[in-house]
Amino acid sequence: MDYSKLTDVMRKLALEGGAAIMEIYDQSDIEVRDKADDSPVTQADEAADRLISAGLRAAFPDVPLVTEEQAESHDQQVETFLIVDPLDGTKEFIQRRGDFTVNIAYVKNGVPVRGVVYAPAKGRLFYTDETGASVEESGDFSVDQRGPVTPLNVRNSDNSGLLVVASKSHRDQATDDYISKYAVDDMKSAGSSLKFCLVATGEADLYPRLGRTMEWDTAAGHAVLAGAGGEVVRFDDRSPLVYGKENFANPFFIACTPTVELKA
Repeated sequence: MDYSKLTDVMRKLALEGGAAIMEIYDQSDIEVRDKADDSPVTQADEAADRLISAGLRAAFPDVPLVTEEQAESHDQQVETFLIVDPLDGTKEFIQRRGDFTVNIAYVKNGVPVRGVVYAPAKGRLFYTDETGASVEESGDFSVDQRGPVTPLNVRNSDNSGLLVVASKSHRDQATDDYISKYAVDDMKSAGSSLKFCLVATGEADLYPRLGRTMEWDTAAGHAVLAGAGGEVVRFDDRSPLVYGKENFANPFFIACTPTVELKA
């Protein structure tokens, strides 16, 4: 894989996908339908998916592509592949809360090694550069103009007072019970893969997810967090979360800094 090309292509397509999403976000009416699994989908999901998947297939025709909105792509058994969630946080999008993202990642031998997370309503862009290190781009960036980048590094967590982030739309009692095992200095909620990015930037230490997710929900954020020195482990046995699993479904997991003392 040409990682310099991959970085450029993923960044470009994430921004273009985000622009397509925002065109629909700014309309007065958003058409919402239910998919077979009862999750919502909008014309924004589909518009961004068409653009991003076409761009990835043109740039990397020999790399398998898995994308949430193309069910036929979920039947593959692959260890190295591109994976896309064109609009992560559809519920946040529908309710116009802003916490939705475009997720694109490259998984190599079961490990998400490169990724981009773009939150178009918030103007935040996180990605791994050609070396695998994670950055946040800021300023007046666009597809054709790059802004200044800030290297991302996780916090040296203080276990006597952790910063915790949890899901905004999928918070449940099991998650609250688990968080209660820690000494928490600050608690915040966020939607979509932004939670991984908040750990990557040092705005949080711990993100536990005791609920259903799919690999396209997590791969890009996982790559960004790993590139900032963080880790994502299975909740059950604390082994690294790997990708290319059956049906691309995730177990419960914990995303955190390496210095968090994880509770049973």
